[in-house]
Amino acid sequence: MPKLPTIAIIGRPNTGKSRLFNRLYGRRKAIVSDIPGTTRDHVAGRVEGDKLDYLLVDTGGMGGGTEDRDLEEDVDRQSRLALEHADLILFTVDSRSELTSADFEIVDVLRKEKKKHVPVILVVTKCDNPESIDEELPRFYELGIADEVIPISAPHKIGVEDLCESIEAELSKMHFSNSGPGPGPGKDLNDKEDINGPGPESGPDSKISTPRIAIIGRPNVGKSSIINAFMSESQREKSPLLVSDIAGTTRDATDTIIKYEGEEYVFIDTAGIRRRRDSKGEIETYAYFRSVQALEECDIAVLVVDGNQELGRQDKRIASMAVEEGKGLVILLNKTDLLSSEEKALAQRRIESELQFCKFATIIPCSSQTREGLLKLFPAIACASRNRHRRIADKELHRWFRDAVADQPVGSLQKSKHITQADEVPPTFVLFVRDPKAIQVSQLRYLENSIRKTFAFEGTPVRWVTKSGA
Repeated sequence: MPKLPTIAIIGRPNTGKSRLFNRLYGRRKAIVSDIPGTTRDHVAGRVEGDKLDYLLVDTGGMGGGTEDRDLEEDVDRQSRLALEHADLILFTVDSRSELTSADFEIVDVLRKEKKKHVPVILVVTKCDNPESIDEELPRFYELGIADEVIPISAPHKIGVEDLCESIEAELSKMHFSNSGPGPGPGKDLNDKEDINGPGPESGPDSKISTPRIAIIGRPNVGKSSIINAFMSESQREKSPLLVSDIAGTTRDATDTIIKYEGEEYVFIDTAGIRRRRDSKGEIETYAYFRSVQALEECDIAVLVVDGNQELGRQDKRIASMAVEEGKGLVILLNKTDLLSSEEKALAQRRIESELQFCKFATIIPCSSQTREGLLKLFPAIACASRNRHRRIADKELHRWFRDAVADQPVGSLQKSKHITQADEVPPTFVLFVRDPKAIQVSQLRYLENSIRKTFAFEGTPVRWVTKSGA
């Protein structure tokens, strides 16, 4: 799978960074407010462009100007870290105000700290009046940090299309593409070396079909130990993953290719995702940033939880991130060798109860120390990957839908005349109804439960889209 390029939006507070992020991302994810400093943490999302995809990161404002002085230094440091690891930078300035010392300070930071090959696009925001744009632009060229200056109004979509074209053009110049290089310089998936011993070679399409598995979870739940348990002896001797009782030992996301029964799997061991306010220093901030990126790039997410601990809000947040991004999901209940049979059953029931929104995920009790239950992960991954790409013929869908709504209290759903499956991954079903606004969440939840009973879809989220047209 090609490397997903990263684009960082930077600028002083209240220059429209979050509105720009939401416009490019396509849905409201970053918090938008007129209060400077609203965005304190990185917000990341995958943007699907016309020619290539990229990871877009909204950062907190640089250069001060907020009412919360205590956090300014930390926010500024996080923004500089995003800048350091970006492949392209969108520098926002406010067209409605004069250039400030903070704007020039950011220019100075860009000149000193960004990588030399990384391009900068100067985005002049809040250009709501197209007639005045030409008059406003010349004063922004004096910043001298970008060859390209693009005026936009995110709320009114002015200039957004031009910006998108410029973004993709700059990334293409750096040879990024959706069919670019594989998972990293250390190993190409077309390399047929069997790292776990002899076995059948992958076919010519192995690069396309090889799933990328992100091992995600809170720090110190045993993620690296699980991947180490899958490695062959020779592989562990060459490149074991660092394991420690100290939470946060893994700082970056690293790829390991594991072969099981002749099939290759790319495992991404990520740094533990912890609540942002719990992260200390630049290393932990970078660990969070890379973990989110790994989750964006993977096909299947494996959420590791500690069977000896209560399920926390952060576990639910991590699971919801995977579901929101449409990833396949498997849950590993680790460290069950320390539990009795009754405690193990209780822990599994607790997960089922508290993660109702992803009850489609297979739960596997296991131990990275004894390796008990670990091999069950591979069939679960294969099942999730297969179901994530399943397509149901319209004829079968219509037959199922007719039976599902017959004699059921589902209101206007009974009057729907057509249902089809869109091409997106994960499985996305489009339901044509008379009034989409009248459809209730509980009705769609009923349909999801019914379609899962008929067609399974274990391991993958299912999405519903209602359109007018019944």
